Amino acid sequence: MRMFPVRSGVRRRLGLLVAAFGITTAAASLSPAASAAQPPASLTPASIDRFVTDYLEQTRLPGAVIAVTKGDRVVHTAGYGHTASGQTVTARTRLPVASLSKSMTALAVMQLVEAGKVGLDRPVHRYLPEFAMADRRAARITVRQLLTQTSGMADSTYPDLAHAQPHTLKEAVAAMRGAHLATAPGTKYRYHNPNYFVAARLVEVVSGRPFADYLSAKLFTPLRMTHTTSVDSTDDMPDHARGYVRAYGAVIPRSHPRWFAAGGHGVVTTADDLAQWLIAQNNQGVSADGRRIATARTIEVTHTPPPAPRDSDYAMGWTENRHDGGPREIQHTGQLLTHNSMAALLPDSRVGIAVVTNTGLIAGDDAPQILQGLVDLAHGRHPEVAEPFSMTADWVLAALTLLALGLGVRGVLRARRWALRTARRPWWRGALRMLPQVLPLLVLTQLAALLGLLMNRSGTLAQTTYAWPALVVCATAAALASTAVVTARTVALLRRPAARPIRT
Repeated sequence: MRMFPVRSGVRRRLGLLVAAFGITTAAASLSPAASAAQPPASLTPASIDRFVTDYLEQTRLPGAVIAVTKGDRVVHTAGYGHTASGQTVTARTRLPVASLSKSMTALAVMQLVEAGKVGLDRPVHRYLPEFAMADRRAARITVRQLLTQTSGMADSTYPDLAHAQPHTLKEAVAAMRGAHLATAPGTKYRYHNPNYFVAARLVEVVSGRPFADYLSAKLFTPLRMTHTTSVDSTDDMPDHARGYVRAYGAVIPRSHPRWFAAGGHGVVTTADDLAQWLIAQNNQGVSADGRRIATARTIEVTHTPPPAPRDSDYAMGWTENRHDGGPREIQHTGQLLTHNSMAALLPDSRVGIAVVTNTGLIAGDDAPQILQGLVDLAHGRHPEVAEPFSMTADWVLAALTLLALGLGVRGVLRARRWALRTARRPWWRGALRMLPQVLPLLVLTQLAALLGLLMNRSGTLAQTTYAWPALVVCATAAALASTAVVTARTVALLRRPAARPIRT
């Protein structure tokens, strides 16, 4: 869940949010260029530890794990800080990687393609008859379109996080029966978790074994990812995926609501195991000890976006980013309400980097910030800590919150005077003048939808309290202030003296 210097990550969408609220100062957190007098930086365990430790100290990030590889060797794996339950984070601490799971689901499907059991450009319905939707066009959705998120399914027509959460992949697929497509299959890219629920169910049905068992047997065991599993929901994750949210410069521990996660965002792993995954990705499908899990061609297909639609840089569980003609990067982000993650592959240098932090999406923004610093190190640049945008934006929102409350108190105290000024006007004109006061209440009720529109994801207001607490507090304060003003003015209008008739 996607939520940066990365095109497909959350930072791009956060830029839109910041602009929408006029918080332009948040962009000032970008790192300045390193001094020309400094020697080139290098990606070493010492430089990695120094940067990540500085980041935790300056941003109060509770905990993180990192994995850095180059070619077929591990450069460094480490854990920093602590979990929400107070345990020390190490390279063997199991954490949820959220949507980094999609690259694993995609490779599982591609293994079945290699084995001749699945045709990449054949309809999903051929292998999974239970996959049916209210939209007849769904019968044309191909396996490739599921993996490249061009199936036509979207949050706008099927907001999965706003629905009752299923318990199995079979239930998740069945729940889509009444849904419609947002676009014709193959015509538009729309990031939508249920694409990968269907893909995971396809693996179950075609392979004849539970999805988690397939991943364990065909991916995790061959790669020596001995502490990695795929779970069905956030309730099955360590400590039920409990983590932190950011608000006003502080980090606040919070439990995670139950989300269905299998296939889309259900993998739990460690820094040590992530390193093995990165090596296989940068080593043409071969593990550090020489085991092949996929052909070089298959790995390249999962890293390369399809030629159509042209608006997409999404491949199969990975996104391609060329930085306006610069070096190619393959990357993906992952977000839960209490954790966020990011992985990047640098094909030119065969460097792989993965970061997982225990802060949530939007206001968290930590994993991409750390990863960008490590990418800078890989390119010989000296990184500087860039604070999450919310550490600046939240104080702007705090000022707006106090302003809204102050204006609300002022409006209530002046309600009688306002009513007297409108005494000679028809009552409906006074009521009409109060309509703008209803706008903050409308914004609050539609806040989740507005945020979802900017992020191309749909959720609930309760989920928004995790994503950006300071924004919810600000919107709530403005709504309460406006409600108080409208109530006070309405009472004052009803109590005002009747207007005297004009004599002729």
